[in-house]
Amino acid sequence: MRERRFRPFFFTQFLGACNDNLFKTALITLVAFHANRLTNIDGGTLATLLPGLFILPFFLFSATAGQLADKFEKSQLIRYIKVFEIGIMLFASAGFFLHNIGLLATALFMMGMHSTIFGPVKYSYLPQHLKETELIGGNGMIEMGTFVAILLGQVLGAWVAMQQQHEIITSLAILLIAVTGYSSSRGIPNSPAAAPQLNINWNPITETYRSIQFIWQQQTIWLAIIAISWFWFFGATLLAQFPNLAKYVLYGDESVFILLLSIFSLGIGIGSLMCEKLSKGKVELGLVLFGAIGMTLLTVDLYYSSTWINMHWTKEVLFDYLGFISKNHDLHGKVIFTSWRLLADIALIGFFGGLFIVPLYTLIQTQSEKSYRSRVIAANNIINALFMVVSAVFSIFIFNQKFSIPELFLATAILNLVVMTYLCIRQPAYYTTFLKWIKLSK
Repeated sequence: MRERRFRPFFFTQFLGACNDNLFKTALITLVAFHANRLTNIDGGTLATLLPGLFILPFFLFSATAGQLADKFEKSQLIRYIKVFEIGIMLFASAGFFLHNIGLLATALFMMGMHSTIFGPVKYSYLPQHLKETELIGGNGMIEMGTFVAILLGQVLGAWVAMQQQHEIITSLAILLIAVTGYSSSRGIPNSPAAAPQLNINWNPITETYRSIQFIWQQQTIWLAIIAISWFWFFGATLLAQFPNLAKYVLYGDESVFILLLSIFSLGIGIGSLMCEKLSKGKVELGLVLFGAIGMTLLTVDLYYSSTWINMHWTKEVLFDYLGFISKNHDLHGKVIFTSWRLLADIALIGFFGGLFIVPLYTLIQTQSEKSYRSRVIAANNIINALFMVVSAVFSIFIFNQKFSIPELFLATAILNLVVMTYLCIRQPAYYTTFLKWIKLSK
């Protein structure tokens, strides 16, 4: 963090992730609570459709974004992306002041495009400026920063949307963060193009097919991408249910939802940072299986702790976060710590998730051909987005079968076990290095 090769880049990506989530959360909050000011369309329908509008650019533009990141010098490309962000935030501000859902939805789509273009640059930048022994630590810092930025953006977004003068407060916030992000990007050092002679294929369909075909031929990278995409499926499934989990299962208000989100994000951040220490600066695939085992066990326990609360606590009054934390007695006055157990479950799911994801991103960075690295990461982003969409479909299917939110968590934990078994069968190195890592850790 003291060095120019990392610090400006870290804060640029941190501010970008924060702004993405501030704007998106503010818009969805406005739609959920004040849809009549913006449109005649039902607020619940819009709140469901808008996140999909943010994800859509990952399917449409990732293939092109990967080519741009390989062909052009990255520091200048990042600065162009940040200028684009400022323009989007001006566009969004007009939408807030005019109460125009069309402008706001277009701005949300363009912010998705902004994130799509930045993604391949983000992960291909690090191998150019960090030594291989520093990549685990660097990726850990980036993942920690990203999840803290997401948390900060969501909390700020919900807060600004509920203010009396939300138009001016939200507009000032998103513009200030965008301008600060551009200012930070000016300190990013020169990062030479990996493939300056590349002829860009502007057809996203054929280029996506070509990229996926390329990584399919390298099964180590392909399986790492499937594992990363599964992580986003797993995380999206849990995070999407946190608002309803807080309200309908735990009998908590909005502050309990924010508490759950905060605990999860901090868990991921700590787990990501711990990767460097636990792996001793090298790509340690054993941590992936270790993380997966922890995610499964803790999610199963989350099912039990949330089910117990739902069955034994009264739903007459919604708890705030302080009431939720201090609720440690059952109906017979016996002292228990179910709320603390549930919070520990969520924190540790995040912690093991951090251990799971960081080695996989580092593996892709170190194993990918230098001139094709950004396009590999772009293909990864496409598959990630696909898995997140499938996550939403999976959740809808589970609820249509009349299962509860805790039962959805249990089903996800069981699926996690199935996916990890498949991963170990296809690439035994995950299992063998895990056993070796356990022996060395004793």
